[in-house]
Amino acid sequence: MTHPKLAFIGAGNMARSIIGGLVAEGYPADAISASDLHQDTLDAMVRDFGIGVGASDTLAANADVIVLAVKPQGLKAVAQSLQPSLTHRPLIISIAAGITAESLAQWLGQEQAIVRCMPNTPSLVKAGASGLFANTHTSNTQKAVAEQVMSAVGLVEWFDDERQLDAVTAVSGSGPAYYFLVMEAMIDAAESLGLPRDSATRLTLQTALGAAELARASDVDVAELRRRVMSPGGTTERAIQSFEQDQLRATFARAMTLCAERSAELAKELGN
Repeated sequence: MTHPKLAFIGAGNMARSIIGGLVAEGYPADAISASDLHQDTLDAMVRDFGIGVGASDTLAANADVIVLAVKPQGLKAVAQSLQPSLTHRPLIISIAAGITAESLAQWLGQEQAIVRCMPNTPSLVKAGASGLFANTHTSNTQKAVAEQVMSAVGLVEWFDDERQLDAVTAVSGSGPAYYFLVMEAMIDAAESLGLPRDSATRLTLQTALGAAELARASDVDVAELRRRVMSPGGTTERAIQSFEQDQLRATFARAMTLCAERSAELAKELGN
């Protein structure tokens, strides 16, 4: 099937972003439906994208692909309520953070094809990075469908070991907050050096965007790009030496390790 019937259970910001990306790429709106606790949210979906809406169990029973886009704390109850509607074995894509495929299988039915996805907030502007893991009941065709869905909002990377999604959380899932903190620090520092805050903000954001675009387009790694900016005895070298003396690399390694460990802890807590 080129355009499987998609049912989004939950229509919050991430679901809205994915639906908007799919429709913008030409996915037929009449093949997409959504359910949500808030009628105004569904009304906005119909108005903005022309998709169908309805009750979760009805949509699930008629869908080829079900995207679980509810809060992790409420996913168990939602999944268990959907189980009677899944006898046709649709593909299940979960974008709920911290819920393992094993927990989902217990709540949905052991034989379901499940793809667990760890997206990030830049997906809201179609610049996301998502890590995906598929359980053993997922066919290659279903994996291709999951990739099509999540590619609508950005980059997709597959992982064979679900435990690697904890590291994905530490890199791309939580990563935007690291960059926002760096931007915040740069803006504050630039202001203390005498720049107007609005100018400091524009320069910082454009520099972050430009650095990322240059790194993505380059055929060399980021370490080499850094070296190319550093002239011996120059201004950039002085700044980088300060970062190295303050053990910036160790700071990031420690923070990201703690992030990954917390991701694993949450999976155990939320999976009960």
